[in-house]
Amino acid sequence: MKKLEYIWLDGYKPEPNLRSKVKVTDSSPPDWSFDGSSTQQAEGGSSDCILRPVNEYTGPRNSDKLVMCEVLSPDKNPHPSNTRNACVDLVTDDWWFGFEQEFFFINPEDGTILGWEDGTPRPQGEYYCSVGSRNVRAREVSEAHMDACLEAGIQITGTNAEVALGQWEYCVLGKGIKAADDLWVSRYLLHLICEEYGVSVNLHPKPQKGDWNGSGMHANFSNSEMRDSGTEDLMKAMCDKLGEVHEEGISNYGSDNDMRLTGAHETQDINTFSYGVSDRGASIRIPIYTVENNWHGYLEDRRPASNADPYKIISHIVGTLTK
Repeated sequence: MKKLEYIWLDGYKPEPNLRSKVKVTDSSPPDWSFDGSSTQQAEGGSSDCILRPVNEYTGPRNSDKLVMCEVLSPDKNPHPSNTRNACVDLVTDDWWFGFEQEFFFINPEDGTILGWEDGTPRPQGEYYCSVGSRNVRAREVSEAHMDACLEAGIQITGTNAEVALGQWEYCVLGKGIKAADDLWVSRYLLHLICEEYGVSVNLHPKPQKGDWNGSGMHANFSNSEMRDSGTEDLMKAMCDKLGEVHEEGISNYGSDNDMRLTGAHETQDINTFSYGVSDRGASIRIPIYTVENNWHGYLEDRRPASNADPYKIISHIVGTLTK
């Protein structure tokens, strides 16, 4: 018998929560129903929703497999909360995505950021990629999470302490729609690891007001044309195309993002679209790697918030650039 941990997104807005339950079976992961009236995905008089497995991962600890699922209505059509469905016929493995997930570790009892329990710490400056107990909190949690992701088969390409005390980042690289599946499962594992260490995760884009960086989820993206035969004209044309639908992009890039995208702290103002080479104050950064590689490479969309739904990000980017 195998223990399969089913993972799905609920119907809460503006962002969904992760949910999970364990199925013990001797078969491959089947469709499985759940009570949608408890997840804001159904009414109590007709409460069944369906979990359909879409990707499997090696499970940590006591689970044999983690099973990422999409949610279907009882008639087996995609549920209205199923943002993954918009990507299915749109995003191929020709598209690669690298998501830079930023977040804060917090105390579950009162929501204070780790290291902030006794008040505001020293200003930003020494915390980014730092070492030493004066500058870092919860390194062991970040490393345990990285190991769990690698064990699961998720391609984490790096981690680091971020600009504010208690803030961390990890990067996930993937192809096609699986890149978004991987990011959601990496978030699930982050919550799971934090349970073991008695801490919590804050994905809000600006959990601490004042002269502190917020949390984003920069989305690096490319297709084979960009990687193999990119030109300056191609890259700038893609930036221009995304700029034409800037407001639509912002609407898909996470709630409360206006608190983060102020034009300060390595962001562009939420009402302005810009792009530039090596410019971390732009909406789209053209990496120096891309320029030095004869314009063969990728672009970085710096607008998505840390709480954004990666399915919405990739459907917006690919949908815009393939029209």
